[in-house]
Amino acid sequence: MDDHSEPDPNKRVTAPMQEFGSHEVGIGAAVTLVGLLIAYVLPFLFTF
Repeated sequence: MDDHSEPDPNKRVTAPMQEFGSHEVGIGAAVTLVGLLIAYVLPFLFTF
């Protein structure tokens, strides 16, 4: 029989539990701004 042991639940970390710093917040804000630029500003500029 194969040994399929479960991972230690105290060592598992899921995304909502992980800490993040200002560097990650800055990256998220930059990605959001680029997405908004592509989705709204560029189409608006091309309507003229």
